[in-house]
Amino acid sequence: MKHLMILAAMMVMTLTAKAMSYETAKDEALFLSDKMAYELDLTDEQYEAVYEINLDFLLCLNNPEDLNGVCWERRNDDLRDVLSAWQYDKYLTVEYFHHPVRWVDDAWFFTVYTHYMRDAWFFDAPKAFLTYKGGHGLECDHYYADRIANKPASADHHHAPAAHTGEPATVNNGNKLANPGNVNRPDANNRPDAPNNGNRPANPNMNRPTTPNRPAGGPGGGMGPGGGRPMGGRR
Repeated sequence: MKHLMILAAMMVMTLTAKAMSYETAKDEALFLSDKMAYELDLTDEQYEAVYEINLDFLLCLNNPEDLNGVCWERRNDDLRDVLSAWQYDKYLTVEYFHHPVRWVDDAWFFTVYTHYMRDAWFFDAPKAFLTYKGGHGLECDHYYADRIANKPASADHHHAPAAHTGEPATVNNGNKLANPGNVNRPDANNRPDAPNNGNRPANPNMNRPTTPNRPAGGPGGGMGPGGGRPMGGRR
């Protein structure tokens, strides 16, 4: 019995070691959502919801089996409710959005960094970045159904840069993003129409994002009226 208890404790420690910290999940969800907002032409309201969905997914990852399990299926269901038909169809074709995380060499590997340099940003942080702690996906099935009032009806073609050969970002090996600093990102209304050099997006701010200076929202963060992006929301 003692040996079984020790084995069980070791298994718990192993799983815990693979889980991301809240701060890491928050940073990675922000970076991923920023790129989804650019390529899928998300509205402010969609951007808020997509950040929450991505954060819930990353916080749900405790071991490699979760990558294509219930957590991943719930993320797809929630994104289907949030995105318009053309946005969701495009999401399915972009591998680093559809499968944003892999388990490589005992660390989480974020596939979005195969196309975007870690210091490239398009938008200000959503309101939910300050207020949302996770959990909407656990409250009920299809939490986001009918919560998005406006969805883009037609595609706005923004393409990802070509894959680069820079070192990808991983977690659990000391190579993770720094905490956001006090540097502004570019105005969302001035974002480029398409990348221009085959290596990274055109004219992104090459610094980490600032968190918006606004009062904290209510429980759940940013899904109510007026919960758009700060400093240059598009819609």
